Amino acid sequence: MASSTSITPSYFASTSRHHFPFNLSSSWISFPLKFASSSLPKRPPLTLKPFSSPQSKAAVVTKDTWEKSIVESDLPVLVEFSASWCGPCRMVHQIIDEIAGEYAGKLNCFILNTDIDFPIAEDYEIKAVPVVLLFKNGEKRETVVGTMPKDFYIAAIERVLKL
Repeated sequence: MASSTSITPSYFASTSRHHFPFNLSSSWISFPLKFASSSLPKRPPLTLKPFSSPQSKAAVVTKDTWEKSIVESDLPVLVEFSASWCGPCRMVHQIIDEIAGEYAGKLNCFILNTDIDFPIAEDYEIKAVPVVLLFKNGEKRETVVGTMPKDFYIAAIERVLKL
């Protein structure tokens, strides 16, 4: 039967043939900093850009324009609640952008950034993004939660247009 050696931190610390740059006999391991004098390059702070692109057919709505654009609108309104960091929101935005072009003159489409205008999202109990709300005569009529196929959004729009 072969003999076995129990390998513990104290075993390594006591052997002279191994040199470790850290102390294995303690419960904390610290490593020496080779590049302590060099500093990381400074980068400009990260800024969140508006979700809507210049060629987007869906306009950005904010708390300042909410009342006039949504509540007082003569046409039905679609509002996409999104955030710039949200991947699924980007997919929904592409669909909403197509819908905005197809329903121009029959439906106004807007995007609201929930990171910037959180109080509006709170008013409509938006707990996660993406969420699409459809309004008619200033009242919420339909809600679509999550990323859905384009046909799902169109069906909800058609129900609101028929009201």
